[in-house]
Amino acid sequence: MFDQEPLFRVPVKTIDESRQGEALAMPAKVVDPNARTYYIESYGCQMNFSDSEIVASILAEAGFLNTTTYEDADLVLINTCAIRDNAEQRVRGRLQLFNAVKRTKPDMMVGVLGCMAERLKEKLLEEEKIVDLVVGPDAYRDLPRLVDVADSGQKGVNVILSKEETYADISPVRLNSNGISAFISIMRGCDNMCAFCVVPFTRGRERSRDPRSILAEAQALFEGGYREVTLLGQNVDSYLWFGGGAKKDFRQLSPEEQEQSVNFAGLLKLVANVSPLLRVRFSTSHPKDMTDEVLHAMAAHENICNYIHLPVQSGSSAVLERMNRGYDRAWYLQRIQRIREIIPDCGISSDIITGFCGETEDDHQETLSLLEAVQYDMSYMFFYSERPGTQAQRKFEDDVPEEEKKRRLNEVIRLQNHHSLLRNKADVGKTFRVLVEGPSRKSDQELCGRNDQNKMIVFPKADGLKPGDYVEVKVERCTSATLIGKIV
Repeated sequence: MFDQEPLFRVPVKTIDESRQGEALAMPAKVVDPNARTYYIESYGCQMNFSDSEIVASILAEAGFLNTTTYEDADLVLINTCAIRDNAEQRVRGRLQLFNAVKRTKPDMMVGVLGCMAERLKEKLLEEEKIVDLVVGPDAYRDLPRLVDVADSGQKGVNVILSKEETYADISPVRLNSNGISAFISIMRGCDNMCAFCVVPFTRGRERSRDPRSILAEAQALFEGGYREVTLLGQNVDSYLWFGGGAKKDFRQLSPEEQEQSVNFAGLLKLVANVSPLLRVRFSTSHPKDMTDEVLHAMAAHENICNYIHLPVQSGSSAVLERMNRGYDRAWYLQRIQRIREIIPDCGISSDIITGFCGETEDDHQETLSLLEAVQYDMSYMFFYSERPGTQAQRKFEDDVPEEEKKRRLNEVIRLQNHHSLLRNKADVGKTFRVLVEGPSRKSDQELCGRNDQNKMIVFPKADGLKPGDYVEVKVERCTSATLIGKIV
């Protein structure tokens, strides 16, 4: 696919490397002294943070100005996550804080965006009297109108899910950016119905973004000094742009249709060809859709980072079946084996849930044994939190006591920390190409950046070295979370 004559090409431009990391000059914009200000907070996954950048662009086009403190804002927005109960409780706590400010500033407007807005629209409007706006993930274009509605004294509400919206034509405003790394959303929604997950209900069905708009965004970021992009989707492996009609499984297309389509492996190649100086990452992959074609695309392009986040959730086939994950333990381990055969130095991370409905001690031990077999570089680990409206909530009893969930989680965390340290110790003595991100958090005499495998490396400052530069660093020692080295 696209190995011979692609539908479109991205011009590879010659870049003056002395300008690397330098933002392109933009024409000055006249600021209205009476313009309203907005403040936005984001919680949850990278998709939410990417969505906040889309919201910022829409508000900027409507004449709003950004402020970094909610006390100074006319419009306070909180972009929410509904994946776990803890995230929702944090959002409720922030709303109470905003409410305290609003009592002294009655003209201030507060809005809830994202997944929690879609899932709890009625409760937010009834229980949280502070909320003026409730806006779902597919309704951000409607924000300026909804603000006008709220100005009239009504509640501004739009949580309608779309089958087409991808925000492909909107150039995101990079919030809190280091000027080096940026997210590019390549698709929205999810067609997987994992039993524990609310995403298909809060973000709608899967739809892929036109690859031409993705490449244009990547090119603009590179020309603006960015040196790393992360392609985002709920399940990037199922990305498919098919010009001949509605989305299908790529493997079900005819040879003629495949020639006129772009799957995820093809998209990776196209973005990698923007420039060899632009690093390409992606998140998140689903084991059932991770193909050898994607792995070979990674192996063939030096600037596609050798790092895959491949959530397993459980090491027990019985639990995976109840979770409706679409694979079993053997399939997952076979995917890990193929990753390490095709990309021997690939970094691998995962997500793990302990205490899912019906999980026995034997199931838990299978998760621990899978951790031993894979030895992830790092993992995101949680105990199961039942979410209303999911398949699990409707079909299964949440029957593992919370104390037991936490005990199992602590065992998983201890084992993962052990493996993280082992994997980092194996890197001592090796030299990696590092993209400089900025000063280390602990010392202004040190710089930090990530290697291909997404590991943070800290090293002493050097004259002339700046964010966006590439540098070779030899690892001398490590912790379980960080590699420490020197420039060679």
